[in-house]
Amino acid sequence: MARKANTGSADAATPGRLKQIALTYQMTRKADPKVGLVVAGVGIVVLGVLLGIGFLIGHPVYLGILGFVLALLAAAIVFGRRAERAAFGQMEGQPGAAAAVLQNVGRGWTTTPAVAMNRSQDVVHRAVGRAGIVLVAEGNPNRVKTLLAAEKKRMNRVVVDVPVHDIIVGDGEGQVPLKKVRTTMLKMPRVLTGPQVTSTNDRLRAMGDLMSNMPLPKGPMPKGMRMPRGGKMR
Repeated sequence: MARKANTGSADAATPGRLKQIALTYQMTRKADPKVGLVVAGVGIVVLGVLLGIGFLIGHPVYLGILGFVLALLAAAIVFGRRAERAAFGQMEGQPGAAAAVLQNVGRGWTTTPAVAMNRSQDVVHRAVGRAGIVLVAEGNPNRVKTLLAAEKKRMNRVVVDVPVHDIIVGDGEGQVPLKKVRTTMLKMPRVLTGPQVTSTNDRLRAMGDLMSNMPLPKGPMPKGMRMPRGGKMR
């Protein structure tokens, strides 16, 4: 019975993965019409090279099997990168795009979106990991600098002993493009231990953030209700 249940769940998961791949391909093709040709070309070239080597050394079958496996792997890698590039292209410039990237940085990072925001909808997100605290700002470069400074000042009350990095998302000088935010964070030196990361998260959580400190009403917001100046509900 257990074996049948496991087999059934695996069979059910396979169509789900295939459907996800198909949807990803359709999304990527809208932004990158040549993705199919490029991926197929990469696979054919890898297979052809390995087959050619196989005939030269007298082992076409073995090299053909190896070439087929490597061709699938190379095609998958190229497809993944182009799909990622297409996704970033669609997210770029959209509100909250940086928060979506932070949610997928990887294990060991705890993300809190919108820890600071102004009336112009410039926003600062926070991520905590082995590299310390990373504040990621998106919006007008001049305005977010003020937001970053205010958030750093607020955090200094509880985490003076933890390094704080800041990233402004954008394509200008001193800014980091959206597609490079994850890479930039992963390259930061790891200076905290696991327990220190946990302690930092606990202290910041106790301090609260913009969303948790905002007593939003339950259910739909009443019509005509406006945000008071300063961005806090009273």
